[in-house]
Amino acid sequence: MRSLVLVLLAAFCSLGGAWAQTDPAVAELRQTSRAFAQVARAAFPSVVYIQAETLEPAAEAPAWPFPEELFRRFFGEDFPGLSEPRRPRRAMSQGSGFVFASQGDKTYILTNQHVVENAIRVRVRFQDGREFDARLKGADAKSDVAVLEIAARGLPALRWGDSERIEVGEWVVAIGNPFGLSHTLTVGVVSAKGRSSLGINDYEDFIQTDAAINPGNSGGPLLNLDGEVVGMNTAIFTRSGGYMGVGFAIPSNLARTIAEQLVSRGRVIRGYIGLTVQPLTQEIAEALGLAERRGVLVNQVNPGSPAERAGIRPGDVLLSMDGVALDDGGQFRNRAALARPGSQVRLGIWREGRRMEIPVRVAELDEAAAQAAEAAGALGLAVRALTTEEARRLNVPKGLAVISVEPGSLAALAGIRPGTVILEVNRQPVGSLAEFNQALALREGAALLRLLDNGRSRFVTLRWR
Repeated sequence: MRSLVLVLLAAFCSLGGAWAQTDPAVAELRQTSRAFAQVARAAFPSVVYIQAETLEPAAEAPAWPFPEELFRRFFGEDFPGLSEPRRPRRAMSQGSGFVFASQGDKTYILTNQHVVENAIRVRVRFQDGREFDARLKGADAKSDVAVLEIAARGLPALRWGDSERIEVGEWVVAIGNPFGLSHTLTVGVVSAKGRSSLGINDYEDFIQTDAAINPGNSGGPLLNLDGEVVGMNTAIFTRSGGYMGVGFAIPSNLARTIAEQLVSRGRVIRGYIGLTVQPLTQEIAEALGLAERRGVLVNQVNPGSPAERAGIRPGDVLLSMDGVALDDGGQFRNRAALARPGSQVRLGIWREGRRMEIPVRVAELDEAAAQAAEAAGALGLAVRALTTEEARRLNVPKGLAVISVEPGSLAALAGIRPGTVILEVNRQPVGSLAEFNQALALREGAALLRLLDNGRSRFVTLRWR
C-alpha cells in the first residue's frame, strides 16, 4: 500500500511539473518576470545612492534671566544648567538618483531638490562601488528637480520615455535606495495620472503608483518595461512614515525639460500666458450652454498679458491646449509653464455657445509678477488708483479704490466691497497697480490689508494657500 501511495505521489508531481511547464498562463508569468529582471540588469548601473551632508543650525540656548557669562565668571564652567558652546551640527541625508546625460568628461545625475537641499557635500555611489564627489549643477525648488555633476565619462545613461503615453494599469518598476538599502527594485502599476493640488510642489502633475516607494527612494527612476524612464520617484502618502501603497513620481516629460534647462542654463525659464482659472461646476457649465462639464473657467486675464492680446476673456471656458484636453487648473498651469517663450500655443475655448481655437504667443514668466497676479486673482477683487481729488477728500496720501469684488471670493468674505479703499498691502503703502502687485509678492499665500471704509480704518488678513 505504501509503495502504491509513493507511486501515485510521484506521478502527481510529474504531472504537476509538466502542467506548469506547458500552461500558457504560467509561461506568460515567467516572461513578465524575465522582463522585470531585464529592466533591473539594464538600469542598475545607471542608478546611484546619494549621501548629502548638511549643517543644521545650532540649538537654541536655554533662557536665562542674566547672561550666561556672569554665571561662568562667578560660579565656573561646571555650574548646573549652563549650555555647551553652540555649534552647527552636521547631519546626513540620503536619497537616489540616476545618470541621464553626459558631455565630455562630465556626467549628469538627476535627483530631487529636497535630497540635496542645503548640502555642503554630496557623494554618489554606483552599483559597482565607485564613488564620486558631486557638484550641484542646478536646482528648481518649484518642481523639486535637481541636477548633480560629476567628473566622469563613459557611464551609462538611462533612456527617456514619454510619460504622456503611459497608461493607468501599466506595469512600472521603481529603483532606488530605501532606508539605505542600495539598488532596490520594486514593481507595481500606474495607479493614476495627473495628480495635482497635493501641496508637495508648486508645479504638480504626478504619476501615482503602487510600486513600493519609501524614504531613500526619492530621486530614483520609475521605468516602464522597456527600461525607459517615465518618472522620478518623489513622495509617498503615509500615516506611518513608510509605504502604504500610494507613491508619486514626477513625470519624465516635466523632469526632462527642467533637467535640460538646468544643464544648459543653470536655471529654469517658464512660459507665461497670463490668465487664471477656476474649476467649472455643473451649474456654470449648464448656464454657459455646455452639454457636459469639461474644461476650466477663465476667471481673470492679466492686463497686457499674451492672453489679453490674443482676445481671451474672463468667462471663457478653456477646453484644451494644443489639442490636449484640460481637466483642471493645475494641468493648465503646468502646460503653460513648460511652453517655450516665443512659441505659439493654440487654446481651445467655449464662448457664447460655440467652440473656437485661439493662437497665443507665449511670453517668459516673471515669477514675482506672476505671483502677484495669482494673488490678485485669488483675492477676487479689481482695483484702480485713487485720483488726486479722491485722495484729498479722504485725507490720505494715496490708495487704491476697489472697483469690483467677485461673489464668494476671499475679498467678499472679508467684507470688502466696491468703494472700499486699500491703503496698505503687507504694511506697504500702495497707490498704483504696480505697487499693489509688488506688495502682494512680499508674502506668498497671504496678504495683510489696511482698509478704509466710511472713514474708518481696519486690518484684514486673507490667506489663499
